[in-house]
Amino acid sequence: MIRKKKTIISSIMIFCMIACSVLLAFTGCGKKAEAPKAETQIITDDAGRKVTIPLKVNKCYYTSPIGMIMVYSLAPDKMAGLSMKLTDNEKKYIPSKYSSLPFLGGLQMNGNINTEQLAKVKPDVIFSIGPDAINKTSVSAADKLQQQINIPVIVIDSSFEKIDKAYTLMGKILGAEEKAKELINYCNNTVKEVTTATKDIPKEKRVNVYYAEGPKGLTTEPAGSSHALVLDMVNGNNVAKVQAKGGSGMSDVSMEQVLSWNPDVIISWGKDDDGASDLIKSSQNWKSINAVKSGKIYEIPSEPFNWFDRPPSINRYLGLKWLAATLYPEVYKVDIVKEVKEFYSLFYHINISDDDAKALLKNSAK
Repeated sequence: MIRKKKTIISSIMIFCMIACSVLLAFTGCGKKAEAPKAETQIITDDAGRKVTIPLKVNKCYYTSPIGMIMVYSLAPDKMAGLSMKLTDNEKKYIPSKYSSLPFLGGLQMNGNINTEQLAKVKPDVIFSIGPDAINKTSVSAADKLQQQINIPVIVIDSSFEKIDKAYTLMGKILGAEEKAKELINYCNNTVKEVTTATKDIPKEKRVNVYYAEGPKGLTTEPAGSSHALVLDMVNGNNVAKVQAKGGSGMSDVSMEQVLSWNPDVIISWGKDDDGASDLIKSSQNWKSINAVKSGKIYEIPSEPFNWFDRPPSINRYLGLKWLAATLYPEVYKVDIVKEVKEFYSLFYHINISDDDAKALLKNSAK
């Protein structure tokens, strides 16, 4: 009887050992099974929206060129496509692996995103970044797009006052925190440097400037417009006394108005951008204006992205340096060729030569 009990006990012990070995293979004997790691995270965007996104973002897209340029500067290898079509001249300043990405469209200027093509490239998130302040309309548009394509849409405020917060959040999402810090430092230092140099210029010595947009030069932006912010920040006197327009801007003016404003400097788009700089220099209608008589008509450099505006993204930080040096060379003294090379390397991931920088500035500087 005792021998039989010992046999039963031995059998039970052997069974327990086998069972433990089986459990060990799956969970570890005597250890609590670990919960699967989370694959998503919840972030709060600049509109206060709670958005669930993947823990690791491999690709992203953007609703406008403003966002595209920011992502390009921060994490170009995570771009899913282009939200603006690039010209051959613009492509010269962007490595081909990025300039050859598919054009997928955007929501700027009543445009559309090619949702069918977007689905094929499978971005993990979409950044919604516009020129105007975040409002109910922009939030509603983000919600609608997110529901339509079932991809998280993150609203970002990229204004000059919020650029550090914007880059910080985007850097966290894209796994590019260190690059974000580098870009933030450049942006903050540039604003401090330029505004410190120009803030004490007396009103009577501020240069009277007209921003000529369009093929005839008869659309413009008044002071306070997001599209004329660079001019405001360097303390140029924007002569345009017109009503500001939201969105893409471009307020119409008459030749008579421009003649009455009589600016000392005109900044304009070049012919490659369908601008009016050549017309302004040669037309009899403009010849009596001070800026024309003194030859102070400056084309805004625009390759790969306009330094002053359109799109109003981080390209404007180089525009701050360029315009301050152009309007006030006596108080803001920089080697602009050196500054251009540094910016293109840091933000556009391309090293250009002195000759390249001078070519960009050919009709744009004194």
